[in-house]
Amino acid sequence: MTQSAQFDAVSVVKKANVYFDGKCVSHSIVLADGVKKSVGVILPSTLTFNTGVPEIMEGVAGSCRVRLKGETEWKTYGAGESFNVPGNSSFDIEVAGDAYHYVCHFA
Repeated sequence: MTQSAQFDAVSVVKKANVYFDGKCVSHSIVLADGVKKSVGVILPSTLTFNTGVPEIMEGVAGSCRVRLKGETEWKTYGAGESFNVPGNSSFDIEVAGDAYHYVCHFA
């Protein structure tokens, strides 16, 4: 996956997706070819997300620790790194210090 600093020719859903009492806020975007993504930020916290479809989480700034469903080991990811989450699953994410900025690519 090629990481870029911006997306061109997109539609943005104006209303934010606010999760976990504001600890995670994102906006849904739709690219010109119909591909859907979300861009957001997670503030310092430990959260559990459920997935419907497979996701690729791309780190833009900050860092996080992640534990996928069924795993016991936490893995650390920073800016420029990504991790895959299977569909119909979940993952725990821990952000400490600076906020974690991300792009979620839906499969």
